[in-house]
Amino acid sequence: MSPAIQPTVIVVGSGLAGLSAAYAALQSGARVHLLDRSPKLGGNSIKASSGINGAGTPAQEAAGVKDTQTQFYNDTARSGGARFKTASTIPGFDREALVTRLSTESADAVRWLSDEIGVDLSVVAQLGGHGVARTHRGKGKPPGASIVLTLLDRLKASDNFTLLSSADVTSLLQHDGAVTGVAYTQDDTEHTLAGRVVVASGGFAGDASMLATYTPALAGLPSTNDPRPGSHALLTAVGAQLLDMDSVQIHPTGFVDPATPGARLKFLAGEMLRGEGGILLSPSGSRFVNELDTRAAVSKAIMDAFPSVDEDGTRQWDITLLLDPGAAAAAASHIGFYEWKGLLRKVKLATLSPEVVASVQAYAAAVDAGSTDPFSRPAYGHWKLKPDAESLAQAEVYIGRITPVVHYTMGGAAIDTGGRVLRAAGGGVVPGLWAAGEVTGGVHGDNRLGGNSLLECVVFGLAAGNGAARGD
Repeated sequence: MSPAIQPTVIVVGSGLAGLSAAYAALQSGARVHLLDRSPKLGGNSIKASSGINGAGTPAQEAAGVKDTQTQFYNDTARSGGARFKTASTIPGFDREALVTRLSTESADAVRWLSDEIGVDLSVVAQLGGHGVARTHRGKGKPPGASIVLTLLDRLKASDNFTLLSSADVTSLLQHDGAVTGVAYTQDDTEHTLAGRVVVASGGFAGDASMLATYTPALAGLPSTNDPRPGSHALLTAVGAQLLDMDSVQIHPTGFVDPATPGARLKFLAGEMLRGEGGILLSPSGSRFVNELDTRAAVSKAIMDAFPSVDEDGTRQWDITLLLDPGAAAAAASHIGFYEWKGLLRKVKLATLSPEVVASVQAYAAAVDAGSTDPFSRPAYGHWKLKPDAESLAQAEVYIGRITPVVHYTMGGAAIDTGGRVLRAAGGGVVPGLWAAGEVTGGVHGDNRLGGNSLLECVVFGLAAGNGAARGD
């Protein structure tokens, strides 16, 4: 392709959505500039710990898991709640079509990452709200870091790729109603770039001001997100439609660091810890919930049943996450880090309260018998501890304190299935503008299933990058 006619695509954000868009645009023949306001790349994607969903993958087949795209669609729609069932009044917006694309292209997304990009995604686990095990991760480092770093290396190998970190996009440029580029600052100097734009700058779960505007009831809750402003104003300034902005996900398990219990920023206790068999215990030591229910349901069970405590202005709860040796071994790639950080500690089960021991024994008995537990938990992961007195007396378990945390924002820019940003007034799309990832809204409804964030980033990141490169 002649450089004179080579299209230019500008990607804003270096999380998985932005990286996927950049890769797709390069493959479609574009020159790509990727900008991120942070000196550290990867966004929230690099911290993802549970994995990416896929229905009908070789890894599922190898594990004996039977899954279909229809079943995945139904699980996602069910998780989305009432908002998913509400008809949209936004011209061009189709929530069902978005989830259809998400589910039908999920296996291809996993295959693309594993076969083309070279990421190990051979392990599958069942997370909350899923009917079967479909969340993929590797056997080594956590999946977010593995995916982001591998994909970033692939991008850097291209002569048509330029990476600009610490580059803060201040506005989207327009001409005759179409987006034609970006203005940004870097090293206190103002710059402009011309080209079609993909915004993949993430959500607003770290923006206290936006959270106060859209969800004031969440004031005081800790977050897994670094404090930073949302970038949605960039989109509304060029006429983009926002939706679902009051839909904010509370993740049930953020670690409370015993060294700094009142810290507002928390490390996420990845959902795979429960998926592999971990259980949640109340302040008195009893189980109280199906740990594999949706994030919304588990968070509600905690917040409704037990009083919160105020620690240095942070509103949080005192819930215990416990893993037996089997669950811990299955999550070994994560456990070492959490233990090193002081977030999990190994203890003799016999040294814990009688209530905790009794709860563990009852759960172990259900696992051992292959029966349904009192909370209708659908799967027990890799729990191995037996319920007999000798096994319990000898057992070492991992425990850590967790609390519900602000984790993810389901609302954002309205898009069509190609990632084109929809207008707030008059219908149609904003020409020259695409978006993908957490900065968009509509895919998840009232609750996001674990593993659907990375999947959304790939499916709609690739779609947006391809569309921007082609201009359609």
